[in-house]
Amino acid sequence: MSRRKKLINNTTIPQHQIEAVARCILPDIFAFYKSEEGQREFAEWQEQHLTEETAKDQTAKTA
Repeated sequence: MSRRKKLINNTTIPQHQIEAVARCILPDIFAFYKSEEGQREFAEWQEQHLTEETAKDQTAKTA
């Protein structure tokens, strides 16, 4: 028997409406990240994120 993860919904929007919207936009999100543009933007985000994390680590070590 698998357990369902407890959802965190701190809004007044009912959970079933959030899930319905998510089901509608998820195929578009997948298509974007499979596209050449999406892959490029994701790679740029990863590089920026890594740079920021490295800067934070260096700041923490010198402080």
